[in-house]
Amino acid sequence: MLQLPKVIGHRGAMAYAPENTLASFHEARRRGAGWVEIDVKLTADAVPILMHDPSLARTMGIDRLVAETPRAELPQEVPTFEEAIDCFRALGLGCNVEIKPCEGREAETARVAVETLRRCWPAVLPAPLLSSFKDASLLAAFQAAPEFARALLIGALDDDWQVRAEAVSAAGINTDGKLLTAPRAVEVRKAGYALSVYTINDGDVARALVGMGVDCVITDAPDVILQALGDRAPQI
Repeated sequence: MLQLPKVIGHRGAMAYAPENTLASFHEARRRGAGWVEIDVKLTADAVPILMHDPSLARTMGIDRLVAETPRAELPQEVPTFEEAIDCFRALGLGCNVEIKPCEGREAETARVAVETLRRCWPAVLPAPLLSSFKDASLLAAFQAAPEFARALLIGALDDDWQVRAEAVSAAGINTDGKLLTAPRAVEVRKAGYALSVYTINDGDVARALVGMGVDCVITDAPDVILQALGDRAPQI
């Protein structure tokens, strides 16, 4: 079964620093996280960058679509995927790479992401985990680079979750922890999948989910959840 840490910092450490930035990764590490989760999408000129939304409006205050913006015109705060990997190397961070394609670029984004990983990922770090809400992205990733483990992102686990997971040869399921039921958690674990939940910032909720069989909690506040799970003291 896929081996994951107990806690992964969501987009770095969103509770303390701007999401998907180098500063957020440094903050996650400072607060005890050994892994972070990031979002990778492509610019107009097909450069993989870290950005969650289709638009730059929420995070950068710029009313422009990522898919229509070349890398050279992005704010400096937006790191490329390669710059993020360099940061992970320096900090010793593992990574859950969410493939977050702009509409219509599901396969292309996956192929560019795995090519970048093959070329740049440091051998000294644990192997990255690829995840996506887009089945087409995970399938393209599997076809292009089957050596990277994949997790299917699903908001709520419907009855077809395992059929979808098998279709992309996923090793894990990442799901909304607020919607996960105990019977579904047991079902996922019995089927041999690693089970991760997002985005849990309450220590009591995290403990309850781990009690249900959850392997990994993705959180904006890694120090809070690490302390709640007794994994290690916050490193502040």
